[in-house]
Amino acid sequence: MADDLTKNVTTFILILMFIGMMAFVAIRAKKNRENMIDNHAPKVAGEDEMEGGARNPQRFDEPDEEALEEMAELLGEDSEDEA
Repeated sequence: MADDLTKNVTTFILILMFIGMMAFVAIRAKKNRENMIDNHAPKVAGEDEMEGGARNPQRFDEPDEEALEEMAELLGEDSEDEA
């Protein structure tokens, strides 16, 4: 009789431990899945902040002569003036 009681109590404890471990695994899997979805979600413009920037952004306000000449070459304006 004592052997049956010990066997039943041990079985009950092992079943409870198994259920607890399964719940722990399920909760961890859910958290890992949520983290993966958050980390691999597509980036939307404006939601992520980019670090860094130009050291002197005011220098880009007005183009210099070299930049204007290069732009004129690319647009083909120099060839019209020469012809």
